[in-house]
Amino acid sequence: MLPYYGVFDNLAFSINGSSVTLYGQVVRPTTRSDAEHAVKRIPGITRVVNNIRVLPLSRIDDSIRNQTYRSIARTGGLYRYLQGTNPSIHIVVDRGHVTLEGIVSGRGDRTLAYVAANQVPGVFSVTNNLRVNGESELR
Repeated sequence: MLPYYGVFDNLAFSINGSSVTLYGQVVRPTTRSDAEHAVKRIPGITRVVNNIRVLPLSRIDDSIRNQTYRSIARTGGLYRYLQGTNPSIHIVVDRGHVTLEGIVSGRGDRTLAYVAANQVPGVFSVTNNLRVNGESELR
């Protein structure tokens, strides 16, 4: 379990036999190490490659994270995607660039989240990697 994995972190993995490679971005260094330790405890896993990147400390990025969260939460019922211990939408901010990751239930929600993130002052760019539940990943 990852006690500090939240809306401002994004994790992914790939498996090759008994080897797991971890990817993504996290705000806290402890989340990076906790993810690696959690995977190492899985029976049958013999090797873990940890390519998770810890995002740089930045008050500006922290402000953008919080403002983006609020902007999305206030838009068209999107707050439901930000709830719980493993929210459906993850907001990654790196040096003023926002990336939206996760799954939403419709194309309209995907677009609304993108528009809400673009309205935040100080954001240089928004990359919308949100996927629509049930649609293939190829676009």
